[in-house]
Amino acid sequence: MQSRRVQVLLAACWSSSCLASISNVPDFATSEAGNPFVDGWYADPDTQFYNGEYWVYPTSSRPYDDQTYLDAFSSPDLVHWTKHSNILTADNFPWAHRAVWAPAPIYRNGTYYLYFGANDIQSDSELGGIGVGVAEHPEGPYTDPLGRPLIDAYHNGAQPIDQDVFIDDDGQAYMYYGGHSHANIVKLNDDMISLGTFDDGTTFKEITPENYVEGPQMLKRNGVYYLFWSEGGWTGPDYAVSYGMSSSPLGPFDRIAKILQQDEAVATGSGHNAVIQVPDTDIYYILYHRHPLGSSDGNDRHLAYDRLYFNDDSTIEPVKMLVHDNFEDGNMIGWETYGGGDWDASANVLRGNGGLALVNTNFSDFIYEADVKVSEPKNNDCGCHGHAGIVFRVSEASAENATFKGYYAGISTSGALFLGRVNGAELTVLASEEAGVVTAEQYRLKVTADGSSIQVAIDDEQHTAIKVTDDVYGSGMDGVRIFKAEAEFDNVNITRITSS
Repeated sequence: MQSRRVQVLLAACWSSSCLASISNVPDFATSEAGNPFVDGWYADPDTQFYNGEYWVYPTSSRPYDDQTYLDAFSSPDLVHWTKHSNILTADNFPWAHRAVWAPAPIYRNGTYYLYFGANDIQSDSELGGIGVGVAEHPEGPYTDPLGRPLIDAYHNGAQPIDQDVFIDDDGQAYMYYGGHSHANIVKLNDDMISLGTFDDGTTFKEITPENYVEGPQMLKRNGVYYLFWSEGGWTGPDYAVSYGMSSSPLGPFDRIAKILQQDEAVATGSGHNAVIQVPDTDIYYILYHRHPLGSSDGNDRHLAYDRLYFNDDSTIEPVKMLVHDNFEDGNMIGWETYGGGDWDASANVLRGNGGLALVNTNFSDFIYEADVKVSEPKNNDCGCHGHAGIVFRVSEASAENATFKGYYAGISTSGALFLGRVNGAELTVLASEEAGVVTAEQYRLKVTADGSSIQVAIDDEQHTAIKVTDDVYGSGMDGVRIFKAEAEFDNVNITRITSS
């Protein structure tokens, strides 16, 4: 994919000047402004870099009969995203009437191309397969140059879905595609809307690697061709991404390893990936969809991305789903509020004046850090001290009154640091120390929970730290709480503690 990214970049602006349009290089460990990085149910993302912006083209994750359109998202920095609705609709493709899936974008010859699967055909007697749309702009509208599918039948057992398009350094374009546990590669002619032939006269070559199910994706980096694919069932928790390597775009692609799979503390069903490179760097991200914890609907899928790291031997490290949020995108996507209160992140920090805000996680042993600023409420009629802080191992949260079960590490407007165990409306203070904190100043609050051992510190113990042993709650959601105060939170970071 490196080759096609660079070719798109050159075709779009013909010089490195367009790199200057990126205000700063997105050198992140994950989506620092939080995953999911866009709102709504989407799946099967593919990506391109067009005219100084990152573009993501996903499937709309809905029942098949409702999948009659495609949306896209663009961003100058992988943080601030703009939604482009209905860039392709079935109205412009008379043969496509349902299951419009897995768009694959590419730019060539002054034209933007978008390949997609439609109708989920189960046999050659049905109308459907892989289509292609053309447009003058990345956001469409995409129209049908053929009036029919580009690939409309099974070949080598491969269902015509889940296409990825790649242009190699020599200018040859390829399409990798296939469902039903078979993968093919075809050549695309220079017009990008017709198929070429290989030297042996064939059009379809099977390249199915071990454990392949669907969702092929091609990346070229430093002369190595990487084929990614998805394994398992897309509705289940075992959906995952593996990869193989080759010195040729035609393979063979021997399976190296599984690099992305569910994390029962973060999300399940992580698969159908894309890879995007930050131009003129060796920074890569893997984009994918995943199911939120506790969801039983296979169509409940969000988009996420994390960093892709390469070893010295060109193999890929396993991907870690990280939980970060610096609110630089100005929203609370991924957070749910409980118990009223006003919450807002439009100023690039999370502000509130009461209640709970939680992320859907289920960590047991972890390090949880966040910047916290606590202030007296504007109307403190009771003259009492309020508090705010971070909550963890949370369950049974009440949307009505913000009661829950779990732990609460808080900072009081009196200047104290405390750790409490919460059981519904009852707060039992397990430990408290005079920390000398000042209201309306920001502090870094850190919780380290490892089994029954819980430690709370402010600014890496420059002020104070408390330690307790308590095993009432073993795992649960994470978030923040405010009681009779106003507070700001920023730079949330939750990291699993792994046994050595």
